[in-house]
Amino acid sequence: MPQDESPTPPSDELTHGVGPWPGGEEAWPEGDHFDPELLREGDRRNVVDRYRYWTMEAVVADIDAHRHGFHVAVENWQHDMNIGSIVRSANAFAADTVHIIGRRRWNKRGAMVTDRYQHVLHHPDVETFLAWAREQRLPVLAVDNVEGSVPIETFDLPERCVFVFGQEGPGLSPEALAAAEAVLEISQFGSTRSINAAAAAAVVMHSWVVRHRF
Repeated sequence: MPQDESPTPPSDELTHGVGPWPGGEEAWPEGDHFDPELLREGDRRNVVDRYRYWTMEAVVADIDAHRHGFHVAVENWQHDMNIGSIVRSANAFAADTVHIIGRRRWNKRGAMVTDRYQHVLHHPDVETFLAWAREQRLPVLAVDNVEGSVPIETFDLPERCVFVFGQEGPGLSPEALAAAEAVLEISQFGSTRSINAAAAAAVVMHSWVVRHRF
């Protein structure tokens, strides 16, 4: 069986993932990227079929080979599950790194274990984060629907950049807004003042993908 295809689960009892590799150890595929335990016990992880039975290290290394040029930063003012959802979307869109600014602790439940495959870096405060961005020569693009913000639909997104998001409710800090090279907003057409922070982050990441991958 080709390495990038998964065998059919041997039982209807499986709700997700795949069971042990059919045929026993004698039929196991060759390659250091395969995990013997997963081949033996089955792979129920939340990964695409291409990565079935791969070790976690092999999956991360493969994603690293084609990660995109954008980063995502979140000001961690509250213990908010939105951060976990943002990490999950960052993994889906192959973001370079997710940056947590402020509190180190964050609710990982929404990440659905994708934080194991996504680089996450902590910065104690906005000043430290901005110093890192300057060192990396990455333009900081704030995302907030404040006065003077520019529609993301009309903005020419750079290939290398870091998007900064605030928490649900308080939004971005004045320091982050002041340091940003541009403040972007997602165009809305209904009555609500804002959309969910995790949803906004997913829209922005997909906008980058549309601009630079298609």
